[in-house]
Amino acid sequence: MKKAHSFHIPVMGIGFTIDTPLKVAQYGMDSVISLVDDILLEKLRKMYSEKFEIPYHEITDKIEDFRAKRITSYLDLISDLADKKFESLKDMTAKKGDELLAYIHMLPDNSKLKAEFRNLTSRGFDFSEIKAWASKNLVMGAIDVNIMTKVDKDNYKKDEKLPVEYNDAHAALRGFANSKLQSSVVLSAGMNPRLYSYMGQFDDFFPDKKGNLKKRIILKVSDYRSALIQGKFLAKKGLWVSEYRIESGLNCGGHAFATDGYLLGPVLAEFKEKRQELQDAIQGVLNQELQNQNREIPTNPLTFEITAQGGVGTEEEHAFLLDHYELDSVGWGSPFLLVPEATTVDDKTLNKLAKAEEQDLYLSDISPLGIPFNNLKNNTKDAEKQTLINKGRPGSSCPKKFVAMNKEFKETGICTASREFQYLKIKALDEQNLDSEGYQKEYNKIIEKSCTCVGLGTSALLKYKLETKVEGEGVSVCPGPNMAYYSKVMSLENITDHIYGRANMVSRIDRPNFFIKELHIYMDYLRNKLDETKYAMNRKEEKYLKTFTKNMMAGINYYQGLFSNLKVSFQDVKGTILHELEKTELKLNEIQADIQNMSVVA
Repeated sequence: MKKAHSFHIPVMGIGFTIDTPLKVAQYGMDSVISLVDDILLEKLRKMYSEKFEIPYHEITDKIEDFRAKRITSYLDLISDLADKKFESLKDMTAKKGDELLAYIHMLPDNSKLKAEFRNLTSRGFDFSEIKAWASKNLVMGAIDVNIMTKVDKDNYKKDEKLPVEYNDAHAALRGFANSKLQSSVVLSAGMNPRLYSYMGQFDDFFPDKKGNLKKRIILKVSDYRSALIQGKFLAKKGLWVSEYRIESGLNCGGHAFATDGYLLGPVLAEFKEKRQELQDAIQGVLNQELQNQNREIPTNPLTFEITAQGGVGTEEEHAFLLDHYELDSVGWGSPFLLVPEATTVDDKTLNKLAKAEEQDLYLSDISPLGIPFNNLKNNTKDAEKQTLINKGRPGSSCPKKFVAMNKEFKETGICTASREFQYLKIKALDEQNLDSEGYQKEYNKIIEKSCTCVGLGTSALLKYKLETKVEGEGVSVCPGPNMAYYSKVMSLENITDHIYGRANMVSRIDRPNFFIKELHIYMDYLRNKLDETKYAMNRKEEKYLKTFTKNMMAGINYYQGLFSNLKVSFQDVKGTILHELEKTELKLNEIQADIQNMSVVA
C-alpha cells in the first residue's frame, strides 16, 4: 500500500481519536478509531448527521444486533465524510488551493510526492494540470479501527444469555466487517481464539487471486514470539496479518502490557533479523488453509508491514527506527493529544495535559481490567471517584457496563469499578477480621478502580457540548510518559514539522532518549514487583523475577553494543546514554543479588 507519511496516529482512549480520521485522513495520515463504546459512536453519528444535513435514523438498543449496526453506521458515515473532504482537497481551483498546499507541505521532505509537486509548479500554476496530478497521485489516510480483544463481555436479553457472536468484541468486529471501509482492524490486548476464529466468517478478510484484501488485520504485539504464535493461529483460519504493530510494554499510553523484561530495541532487532523467517513460516500455513477452504491462493506471496510505537519523541528517534530497524511506519500517540486539529480533547483536560510533568504521569491500578494503566494525576474522573469515596459510597453507577466481566458475585458479570461490586467486595472484606493495616491495604485496592470505560469517552461529549447526564463530566485520560516533555497546544502543521525535523516542539532540554526512558520505567516496575515480595517469595515469583532481570540485562548489553557502534545517530547524547546504561547495569546487578539472597517459600 502506498503511504503519504511515515507515521501513524494510534488509538488513544475511547474518545480521543473517535473522529480523528475525519480530521486528518484527507492529508494522507493514518489513524485509528476505538470501537469500545457504541453509545458514544451513535451520539457522534447523530451530531455529524445534523451538522452535514444527512438523514439520521436512531439505532436504539431495542433493535436486533444494535451494537454492530451502530458501529457499521458510524464507520460508513465517517468514510463518506472523509472521502468527500479528500475529493474536495484534490479538486483544486484558484480559490480553493490551501488544503492541497497544506497536504504537500506536511509531507516529509524526502517525499517523492513533494518533489513531483515542486517540479510541477516550478513552471507556474496550471490548475488543470495540478488537479489531474493530484487526482492520480495523492493518497488518503487509512480509517482503521481498534478492538481490545479481551473486552468481549457476554450479553443477555432479559435473563437469557445471547450466543457468543453477540459478545462485545464479536459485535464490534461484525460492525467493522459489514462497513464499507477498506482498511484494517487493530487487534490489541492479547489473543482471543474465539474472536480470531469468528473473523473467518467474513469474506472481506480473505485475499483475492492478486492478494488484495478489502479488510486487513493488524496485530499489536510486544515481542516476536507473540507475533509468530498469533500469526500462525490466524493463518490456520486462512487469515493473513498485514501488519505487526510492536508497542513498548511500558513506555506507551493507555493500558501497559509489561513484557518479561524485553526492551523495545532488542525486540525490534529480532523482528528485523527474522522478518523473512516470519513470512515463510506463516505463508505456507496460510496457503494450505486457503486450499482446504477452496479459496483463491494469491499468485504472489502476501506481504506484511512491521511498525513500532511507544515513547518516540524526536525526528532523530523517528528516523532511526525507520532506517536502522527497517520499519514501515512509526506511531506517534501522546503528543497528538495536544493537537486539537487531530484529536478530540476537552479544554480542561487539554490544559492539564499541557502542564503535566513526570510526577503527574504514573502507572496506576485504576483499570477495571486489572491491567496497569497510564494515568494523569488529578484528572476529573479520579476527582469524581474520590468525592464518592468521601461520601462513603465508593464506586461508579456503571451506566455503560462495557467491562462488567467479573463473575465473583454474579454470573452475568459486574465491573470492579462499579458501586455494586465495591459494596459486595467491602462487605466480604469486613467479614475477614483483618488487622487495621491489612484491612486498609485491601480496602484501598478495591476503591482504586475507576470507571474508565465512561471516563475515556466523556472528553468528546464535553468538546462537542453533547449531553452528559448519564456519563457525568469526569474525564479519564491516559497519556504515556512522553507527554511530560510537551507543554504547548500544537497545530497539525506544528506536530508534522516536529516529526520530520522542520521544527522542535519539545519544550525541555532534559528529555531522555526514548530507549533509556523505557529502560528506567522498566527498572521502576521491577522495583515495585520486588517490593511486593517483601522478604520472601514463592517459586513462581522467583522464576518471574529471575527471567525479568535476565532479559533486562540482555537488553542493556544490546544497547551498549548498539550505541557504542553508532557513527551518525545520537552522537550528541551518545556519552550520556552509555553512562546511563552503565549505571543501570550496576543497579540491576544489585537487584539480581537481592533476588538471589531472598528467602523462597514453597
